[in-house]
Amino acid sequence: MKILVSWSSGKDSAWTLHVLREQGVGTPAALLTSVNETFGRVAMHAVRTGVLEAQAEAAGLPLLTIPLPWPCPNDIYEDRLRAAVGAAVTQGFTHVAFGDLFLRDVRRYREERLAATGLTPIFPLWDRPTDKLAREMIRGGLRARLTCVDPRVLPSSFAGRAFDDDLLRDLPSAIDPCGERGEFHTCVTDGPMFSHPVPVTSGEIVERDGFVFADLLTC
Repeated sequence: MKILVSWSSGKDSAWTLHVLREQGVGTPAALLTSVNETFGRVAMHAVRTGVLEAQAEAAGLPLLTIPLPWPCPNDIYEDRLRAAVGAAVTQGFTHVAFGDLFLRDVRRYREERLAATGLTPIFPLWDRPTDKLAREMIRGGLRARLTCVDPRVLPSSFAGRAFDDDLLRDLPSAIDPCGERGEFHTCVTDGPMFSHPVPVTSGEIVERDGFVFADLLTC
């Protein structure tokens, strides 16, 4: 198994890489990330490409990107995804690993789009209880910050906070501890999937397009 890791820059994809390596499941050989080419940031997480590249270097893996326009119609997204999948298969990749946890419609979408492409989707974290998983990540040395918050369900003050025990304690009871429903997104700066920490400093916090974003800058 030559595995492409779907990499969002956040904790779930980072922990997926760690679990694959820990369990000896195939060979994770590259990271794949969708990037907003207009702003030079990871789609949705809004992490700068400089931080993304530093993560890939710390993970010891090449970074493959899918450049997306803004706004991005779904047909363009799917065209560019197909091209990236085709290129990966040509390079000998057999599987792609996702950090999805329990959203069955998202999993079904991925499986349908990858059917008969030659790239088999795998979900190493699937159906793990997210409260236990969140604490497993923290105990395992993962360090991350919240870079995007949906203020419709979570106070804006959570943007920029560390993903730690204090955060889990303070989350409203209706919020998934891993933010699986899109309540928040993260950027990983350290953990067992990295050979060294990714040094970052906090930038400005802004509200845009209905979300609150906390910027991170490479040191």
